[in-house]
Amino acid sequence: MSRVTAAADGGTARRGERLGAVRPDQRGPVPTPPAPENRDATDEPPAPTDGRSRRWDSHRAERRRALARAARRAIHHEGPDLSMDELATAMETSKSIVYRYFTDKAGLQAAVGELVLEEMSDGFEAAAHTDGDPHARLRAMVGVYTSMIVRSPHVYRFVTRTEGADVPDLSGFQTTITRYVETPLREALDDSDASSRLVAGWAAGVVGFVRGVGDVWLGADPGTNPSAETMADLVTDWLWYGAGAATPTPSREHT
Repeated sequence: MSRVTAAADGGTARRGERLGAVRPDQRGPVPTPPAPENRDATDEPPAPTDGRSRRWDSHRAERRRALARAARRAIHHEGPDLSMDELATAMETSKSIVYRYFTDKAGLQAAVGELVLEEMSDGFEAAAHTDGDPHARLRAMVGVYTSMIVRSPHVYRFVTRTEGADVPDLSGFQTTITRYVETPLREALDDSDASSRLVAGWAAGVVGFVRGVGDVWLGADPGTNPSAETMADLVTDWLWYGAGAATPTPSREHT
């Protein structure tokens, strides 16, 4: 390289330094872009590393349960026809968070149904294993079911409804109740020397029948409806003895 060329190159480099140009060896790390706005930090998962990941799973389960409880309260007071926007507002969160935890309305329905089943499980468990014949235990289970309808009819309608493309089935609600009902029915079949293979179908039929009667009872005029206790007596007798069972009379009404 000639002296003239070297001098020219050196002058160009010095002019670049004076103008603030940065050589490749002087460049620092690429800055990290800012985090997206409007994100709930409590709903963001940590890096999947051992203890932190387990703590996040626990946090997520607790958060999901709290949201389901908030939805249950809203439905209890406002009714089963709330939209997802209205539910999110009542739950004091955004609709995107609701979808993140429950995927869709069917997922929220299932979560609320789980809460209701937890509340009913002690009663079902006690009824399934109480002293008495299968008829008495079935009556106790029907009583648990009708009592739930009376306490929170809006929530009952929400967790058992099937109409609508976004709520295609009953999730695990009726399936779980059916498993409880199988206990006394299996004993009845054993006593009659009938095949215990029939118990699953019989139990599913019982739950479907009770639900159907409960829906009609819930939609009827409260002034003409029998009480929950009398309705439980009647439904149990219909299931056990058939359509010839006695109808409610004032003397059979429970006070």
